[in-house]
Amino acid sequence: MMQHAEVGVAGLGVMGSAIARRLLERGRSVRVYDVRPDVVAELSSDGALAAQSPAGLADSSVVLLSLNTAEIVEQVAFGPEGVLAGAPDGVLMIDMSSIDPARTREFAERAAKLGAGWVDAPLSGGAPGAARGELTLMLGGDEAHVERALPVLEDLASRLTHLGPAGSGQLAKSVNQVLVGCGFAALAEAAALVRAADLPPRQVLAALTGGRADSALLREFFVKFAEFDLTPTGRVSNMVKDLEAVRDYARSAGVPLPVTTAVAELHRWLAAAGHGDADNAALMHYYSPTEADS
Repeated sequence: MMQHAEVGVAGLGVMGSAIARRLLERGRSVRVYDVRPDVVAELSSDGALAAQSPAGLADSSVVLLSLNTAEIVEQVAFGPEGVLAGAPDGVLMIDMSSIDPARTREFAERAAKLGAGWVDAPLSGGAPGAARGELTLMLGGDEAHVERALPVLEDLASRLTHLGPAGSGQLAKSVNQVLVGCGFAALAEAAALVRAADLPPRQVLAALTGGRADSALLREFFVKFAEFDLTPTGRVSNMVKDLEAVRDYARSAGVPLPVTTAVAELHRWLAAAGHGDADNAALMHYYSPTEADS
């Protein structure tokens, strides 16, 4: 496989680790950072280079961020030991986190003043999509920065759409999370009915495929929910964060979101019950509270 310029990856959760491994598989030199030494060591054993701080990623021409909140993004990018703390020398920051569009615009402006580029590239498709190189990415940023980001992002995604200036990708991700979060809630209720009736989930899926209820979400997650499969593909706490951000934006725009609000509260209940770090299939705990996590 042809070698490429080094890419830095900050944040090695389920998503960030999948991104880093995919880039390694594509023959890229990858330097990684996370606050947890054990996950850095695990990626290092797979061929990644280890950075001791976010500033250690600054020699990479492109740095991907996969982080939980805007506050963490700010610290990793602009903090005293952040990627851009020194002379960034044209570093391109690609933020694949899901954060507030207004903060994203602020970060892009701050990066520009330091001579760095900024592209928001929130994703859909989860860790499995990253592993296959089939993510869907919603891009915001200057045209030149997006063009520079594409060679790296095309290793991770099969669909990339540039929607406009910085923050545009985050706005599109908000729409995505409304549809996915509400879809997960609907899938959980449908799966609970199937479980109560003792119907075979895979045969039910086959019966629904091709009809009006069919969707990528149905095909990927229906059996997973019905079988109470908690294999990590995403975290309940991240959905809480994203839906809360959507509600904040909707309030500022004067848009009522009654269904999204109900779904956000359901996810908040799960987090309060100790399932914040669990996969989204943990929604099934609401219908089967005594089900084992195994």
